[in-house]
Amino acid sequence: MLDGFSGATRVYFIIGHPIAQVKSPYGMTRLLEENGKDAIMVPIDILPADVPGFVELAGRMPNCDGICITVPHKFAVVPHCRTMSKTTELLGSANVMRRNADGSWHGDMFDGPGHVGAMLKNGAQLEGKRALLIGAGGAGSAIGLALLDAGLRELAIHDADASRRDALIGKLAQAHPGKVAIGSPDPSGFDSVSNATPAGMKEGDPLPIEIGKLAPSTFVSDVVTKPALPPLIEAARRLGCPNSTGIEMFEAETSLMLNFWLETAR
Repeated sequence: MLDGFSGATRVYFIIGHPIAQVKSPYGMTRLLEENGKDAIMVPIDILPADVPGFVELAGRMPNCDGICITVPHKFAVVPHCRTMSKTTELLGSANVMRRNADGSWHGDMFDGPGHVGAMLKNGAQLEGKRALLIGAGGAGSAIGLALLDAGLRELAIHDADASRRDALIGKLAQAHPGKVAIGSPDPSGFDSVSNATPAGMKEGDPLPIEIGKLAPSTFVSDVVTKPALPPLIEAARRLGCPNSTGIEMFEAETSLMLNFWLETAR
């Protein structure tokens, strides 16, 4: 990989804070190369206050073709997108940006399809079911919409920030009226539970749900990629719960991101 790395190599950035946990730089660089594109993904650890300046600067870099966005910047980049997908327009968040023909940015969000894709691949049943979503941030917003689009009967949302939770419920209710409710860390009675928070990234983090109330039949999914086996998934497996991990979500999402960027590859 990168045998031909040179000044002609195209650049994609991934921005976040922190950034050490992301798997995208290696994975996306490899996929870009396998698809005939001389390009590299570079990780950038950037504070929230510096996001507007960075996006503006990247927009003036002729060899930068795209940006990937991770926590906590998925809402902050949207004002810098001149055009955007319907998902990004509804949720106000994006995790990928690419160039328009005029050099401006187009934003989209694939966390939802990636997360649900990993769940379905591992046997989750969503049509007509009840799901609990923990976390109403950028990833949680997209996952909530994708879960509802997959045919849920009801989605309950819990977030430590009640105002953020209520804002997401309001957005999702526009697309799926009557199907979104306030949730709690109690997983009782739900067919699936999705953790869309960073809980589990740091040693000693509390579990995002009341694990003692988790039924063995409940499907459990997580967005955490480091550690590869998050504490929630480890606990769920001990109970016999079917599950999907953040790594599996990432693997499902990379093909969507690759297609998004190669549509306008130079």
